[in-house]
Amino acid sequence: MARRHRHHEQHRLERAGWLRAAVLGANDGIVSTSSLILGVASAQGYEGSVVLAGVAGVVAGAMSMAAGEYISVHSQRDLEAAALAEEREELKEDAQGEHEELVGIYVRRGLECGLAEKVAGQLAAHDALGAHARDELGITKALKARPLQAALASASSFATGGLLPLAVAWLARASHPIPWVAGAALVFLAILGAVAARAGNAPVLPSVARVVSWSALAMAVTAGVGMLFGGQA
Repeated sequence: MARRHRHHEQHRLERAGWLRAAVLGANDGIVSTSSLILGVASAQGYEGSVVLAGVAGVVAGAMSMAAGEYISVHSQRDLEAAALAEEREELKEDAQGEHEELVGIYVRRGLECGLAEKVAGQLAAHDALGAHARDELGITKALKARPLQAALASASSFATGGLLPLAVAWLARASHPIPWVAGAALVFLAILGAVAARAGNAPVLPSVARVVSWSALAMAVTAGVGMLFGGQA
């Protein structure tokens, strides 16, 4: 029974990693789009220009996130491919030395020398490159770099977050959108902060307070800049 519980916890940690990444992307979308809308509205922008700025912010932010994530993760994948190619050559040229290296890794992790020899031998017989990739280089199937998947995930999570304050700005276009957008954004961010804290098994209130306070500061600074330049126009 305890073994099944540990298996469940492992999958929970894997899901939590993806959930935290999605929450962070949505958080960026909310803060960036809300700040942009508040900055334009504070500069006494017209109703249409406020909504247009929000749309532009969501599209530009999502594309920027996708491009940046794709380039970053693709670079990581290139490094992984180069490391695997080097490891493959080392296995061909010095199989015994690579075996001893694997044994040393298992010994440092706490296995007795004889057991480490046995484990290294069995793993190498099954998939030598896979064993070295996982235990020497830290490359696993779950952590393998996937540029396109990362780009799509970042763009979609940012756009989802950005659409929330944009929808509020559109609904409040007949009145001044600043209090509506700011208030709704802080509520959305508080919810996301709570979700992220629960996903990471962290205290909820400190996480919510941290997200809300820093996001409120970002929106206030952007609104202040809009008021400054709007007053000079």
